[in-house]
Amino acid sequence: MTAFLGNIMGSILKFVYDLVSSIGQETEYISYYAIAVIITSVIFKLILLPISLQQSKSQKKMQEMQPLTKQLQEKYKSDPQTMQTKLSELYKEHNYNPSSGCLVLLIQLPIIIAFFAVFREPATYAFKEPGFYEAMNKTFLWISSLEFPDPLIWGMPLLSALTTYLQTKTMPAVATGDAATSQTQKTMNYMMPIMMFFITKSFPAGLALYWVVGNTFTIIQQLISNRSLLMVKEEK
Repeated sequence: MTAFLGNIMGSILKFVYDLVSSIGQETEYISYYAIAVIITSVIFKLILLPISLQQSKSQKKMQEMQPLTKQLQEKYKSDPQTMQTKLSELYKEHNYNPSSGCLVLLIQLPIIIAFFAVFREPATYAFKEPGFYEAMNKTFLWISSLEFPDPLIWGMPLLSALTTYLQTKTMPAVATGDAATSQTQKTMNYMMPIMMFFITKSFPAGLALYWVVGNTFTIIQQLISNRSLLMVKEEK
């Protein structure tokens, strides 16, 4: 499975690299390779954009439904089976799918696996011509080679953690009605950035660059989406 995904991602990255390298002049600090990684990251974010927008709408709807949800949870707290039935009826009435929030994560997981495979063995999946990858310029600003982890601990790893945290802050806050679940969500909002810091500190900087670009795209998209949904709500 990894090889299959890696070959697909590698082919796309190589296509973008060939396109970029045929236009303009490569700079000293930002290589064609880095630009190809950035553009490929944006391409996949654009592909996922319709699903991401739907996820944002779903989260907003859940936020609006929260008072009704809380009422049902309070009313049937001694009868969990009836409570679940009533919640299901409420979700159906408002055309809400509780599992829709996981869709983007499930789709993005194979993409992350594919990127990891490509950055781990780029000469196998993307740049297959003998000696081509070894001779490539792989610089990106302070990073001399995206093939290896960022030499600055407070560089790309910190940006990965920071953008991960900012992404969670731009997502609509959804009260669950359950103190334990709410605390778990808050804990994860802090744990995820810390996890990403240590992960990207050890992985190829190219993978960290993909993560930072993807997070930045999502943050901007979410801010625009939040503002648009707010304007629609005010008009109503």
